[in-house]
Amino acid sequence: MVDRRSLAVALCNLFLLFHCTFQQSSQPLSSFAEKITLLQLRSTLGLRSRDWPIKGDPCLNWVGIQCQNGSVIGINISGFRRTRIGSQNPQFSVDALANLTLLESFNASRFLLPGSIPDWFGNQLTALQVLDLRFCSISGAIPFSLGNLSNVGSLFLADNHLTGVVPASLGQLSRLSVLDLSRNSLTGSIPPSFASLGNLTSLDMSSNFLSGIVPADFGALSKLQFLNLSNNSLSSSIPAQLGNLSSLVDLDLSLNSFSGSVPPDLGGLGNLQKMVFGQNLLAGSLPGNLFPNLTQLQFIVLNNNNFTGDLPDVLWSIPALLYLDASYNNFAGMLPNTSGGSGVNATVLNLSHNMFYGDLAPVISRFSFIDITSNYFEGRVPNYIGSNASLDGNCLTNFSSQRSGTECASFYSERGLVFDNFGLPNGTQPPPSASAKKSHRHWIILAGVLGGILFIALLVGLVVLIVCCRNKGARNQRGTTGVVAVPAGGSPKPPGLALNFSSLGDGFTYQQLLLATDNFNDVNLIKHGHSGDLFRGILEGGVPVVIKKVDLQAVKKETYMSELDFFSKVSHSRLVPLLGHCLENENEKFLVYKYMPNGDLSSSLYRKTSSEDESLQSLDWITRLKIATGAAEGLSYLHHECSPPHVHRDVQASSILLDDKFEVRLGSLSEVCVQEGDNHQSMITRLLRLPTTSDQGTSGSPTSNCAYDVYCFGKVLLELVTGKLGMSASSESEMKDWLESTLPYISIYDKELVTNIVDPSLIIDEDLLEEVWAMAIVARSCLNPKPTRRPLMRYILKALENPLKVVREEHSSSARLRTTSSRGSWNAALFGSWRHSLSDAAAVPAASGSKAEVGGSFKQSATSASQGSGQNGSSSTRRHSNEIFPEPSNAQDLERPNEGLRGD
Repeated sequence: MVDRRSLAVALCNLFLLFHCTFQQSSQPLSSFAEKITLLQLRSTLGLRSRDWPIKGDPCLNWVGIQCQNGSVIGINISGFRRTRIGSQNPQFSVDALANLTLLESFNASRFLLPGSIPDWFGNQLTALQVLDLRFCSISGAIPFSLGNLSNVGSLFLADNHLTGVVPASLGQLSRLSVLDLSRNSLTGSIPPSFASLGNLTSLDMSSNFLSGIVPADFGALSKLQFLNLSNNSLSSSIPAQLGNLSSLVDLDLSLNSFSGSVPPDLGGLGNLQKMVFGQNLLAGSLPGNLFPNLTQLQFIVLNNNNFTGDLPDVLWSIPALLYLDASYNNFAGMLPNTSGGSGVNATVLNLSHNMFYGDLAPVISRFSFIDITSNYFEGRVPNYIGSNASLDGNCLTNFSSQRSGTECASFYSERGLVFDNFGLPNGTQPPPSASAKKSHRHWIILAGVLGGILFIALLVGLVVLIVCCRNKGARNQRGTTGVVAVPAGGSPKPPGLALNFSSLGDGFTYQQLLLATDNFNDVNLIKHGHSGDLFRGILEGGVPVVIKKVDLQAVKKETYMSELDFFSKVSHSRLVPLLGHCLENENEKFLVYKYMPNGDLSSSLYRKTSSEDESLQSLDWITRLKIATGAAEGLSYLHHECSPPHVHRDVQASSILLDDKFEVRLGSLSEVCVQEGDNHQSMITRLLRLPTTSDQGTSGSPTSNCAYDVYCFGKVLLELVTGKLGMSASSESEMKDWLESTLPYISIYDKELVTNIVDPSLIIDEDLLEEVWAMAIVARSCLNPKPTRRPLMRYILKALENPLKVVREEHSSSARLRTTSSRGSWNAALFGSWRHSLSDAAAVPAASGSKAEVGGSFKQSATSASQGSGQNGSSSTRRHSNEIFPEPSNAQDLERPNEGLRGD
């Protein structure tokens, strides 16, 4: 009876509460001033009438409006779409909010609000409890005044373009429970004042550029449950005081530069479920008393550190463990010969690239996916190892892709252990005694000395032989005159060069070409190229072509023969098609190419709109990015898909040809050659730096090196960004001056700087400006003065295909884990850590003098405020690697005087 009475009272109370709430929400808006305010907000944001109907009551009919007692207390426009007019020029125009003094919640996540947060936010919206501005394309610094929002409990500013330091005033928000500043471009250190946020339960500052240490006072945040500081530049050791966070459930410190050992004090985190320390500089062995109390752990990530010793036995008996990644460390030892204990089926075990040895123990049977590659496990593979196991690179019996017997035997012998020799007899024995080693030592020394003498003698003999052969070849070349006899319709071939003419298009007669070009009339002359004159022509069937006339009295015959040899072996959609040839004249040779209606990049970047109008129309940004990507694709083919790699050696705007759809075809292929070091050149010649036929380029690397192409391509990218015609083919002094005045405005930390050099004729919105910024960053990496630090062309191609991934960050733990070597995927290698390697190169050089001082005060140019796309920003990857962005060069290495383009 008592239970029924209690139930009735509870239902009555619930009904009264619901009735009261319904009455509050069903009341119309009572304040005319608030109605005017909402209409102003509707207008400035460009909201559609289907969401906020102008004739409807905001409290009753407007989507996302929450009212109480006839006043607005909440606005939610998350994911709203603007009108067509409103999307043309989106801005952070919410000044009308200042009049809503009772506003408790404002959610504009995934609604484009380009611009900075106004200072009055913190001074006027004092009643605000929830502020959600995620994915709004907000830029600029976080206002110091936000520290005045004394009632705010949840502050979400993630996935924007915020820059500058984190204001210490946020530490005044005593009621703050959730703070999310992740995936921005914030710099500086973590404010120590954050230790005063006693009500904080979740703190996410991941994927920024924060540096310094984690404040030790963070240990006082007793309510903190989620702490994510990953993907920054934090250093020093992990504070032992973090072990006082008894409520902590999720701890992610990965992708930083933490060093030292893991403090055993973290064993006090009894509620911890996720521990992620991967991709740091941590070392030493794991404390034995770290895991006994961590019974709730489900995810343990320790990969890519310098840990040593063995994994504590207690770790294997954690009942809730689902995921263990200890790969790429220096762990060693044998697995405990025990079962999983708890019987809980775990998911992933990754022990790859360590030094574990011994038999595969039953303890790993609880995992569904196992990776133990590159260890020293021996014996037979047990039946409990399923098909989802990677076992390569071990010493296992009757299993493919294992280490050699010698390598396994040596490893076990060094540790005084017996290797089972893959199950065969005569396993290795423990290492010989010290006396036995000593008795053979003098024989080893003697053999080494004799071997060294023999090697030096052989080396000297080879050098003498090479020099003699080169001198003899030079004499023979000087003494050779005349032309080698060739078949009719053929052409002289350099010795050893056999051409497959079936792959070189049609064979044209000289009369056909005379007819096609009107006897090579000057009216049809396109330009004088360094390898021949180019003429327009129309074949008998009406097919437009370009014909190159090669005068052998002015050009070396090897030039056109090398080009024919190249076309006979290489074919790709990004290379200008060779339609045929005419080789019947002794002193003149002709190559016939497909006609490109849009000419080359140097003539198409700006063109007249009509013959009567003298004004020029420039290529839009989408087309420019398409051209850059197409050119990178062609160069990537030459560098990485041809075997051996080929170097273009003449990358400039005039070499990038464009068809009727502005698809790129690389031209000027007469200079293409095999990359130096990949031809049949002697290894001894390369080592001793004997003279070769490859001339030295002015980019700091030989012109027959792929790094030279990358350097020249960087100039083309800057030409597309700035609209400065002809710079990719300018002289050394002009290029040096231009780069010194341009590169200081390209910084991965400040998008707004690039607006000072962007082609003013471009019409771009905020999202397109990010793509321009990304291309400028890639261009700067290509122009690194040190050839070995320039990115590979295949990574440049990936960056241009995904430009927003250069400057944004994706919230995916697997995609964000950077790699410290070349082991990872292109995504990890490309975006893992390139922001770190660019940090010096992207800064304004000290040599720039006054430019460095004004750099921080530049305002966004009018181009970035022109027509917008209305798209919401997406979370994608912004982290970079030393393969696309090399290690930072010295600040003085902005550009050296000898780093212009090689002249023709």
